Order: sequence, then C-alpha cells, then structure tokens
Amino acid sequence: MKKAPPDPRAQAKRAALNALKRARREAARTGVELSEWEGEFLGSVEDRVKTYGRAFGDPEKGAPGQALSALQHRKLKEISAKAKGEKKPMVRRGFARKQREAED
Repeated sequence: MKKAPPDPRAQAKRAALNALKRARREAARTGVELSEWEGEFLGSVEDRVKTYGRAFGDPEKGAPGQALSALQHRKLKEISAKAKGEKKPMVRRGFARKQREAED
C-alpha cells in the first residue's frame, strides 16, 4: 500500500514555524537584541501560522501553498540576518555623474 503524498500546506506551515524558531534561537545565542517590534512580529506570525496554517489573510499577498506572504518572508530574512550579525548598514547614494574614461 502506497503512502499518500505529503500535504504541501502542512510542509509550508512546518517550514515557516521552524524558520521563526531558528531566527529567535539565533538571536538569543549570539546575544543580539531584537527590537520590540521584531519580537512582536515573530510572536504574532508564529501564532497566526499555528492557528490558521498561514500568516496572511489576503490570497493575493502570497502563493496559495505558502505560510508566509512575500513581505513577511523578506522581514523574516532581515531579522535572521540581524541575528547572525550579517546585517549590512544601508548605504544611500545620491545621483552622481559617471566617470569618463581618459581619452588618448
């Protein structure tokens, strides 16, 4: 008797929960202080994923089989990078002229 294929929604839910836990653990392990907003974000997203299976209500904000919307996924990646100490400072550059090559 063959096994039924794994449910993609359940896999997405598990993956999202594991990523949230990993980010929180990494921040605690490295001693990086997450801001109040970041901690609240991780907690609320985790609660919504546990309750509803995904953390967004509008189907246009994410793929049908995903547990996090695109913006939530990006914020989670930023928090994980900050926890690992990989966060790069934001560099803003104004408009500048291109350097001309010296003509011979």
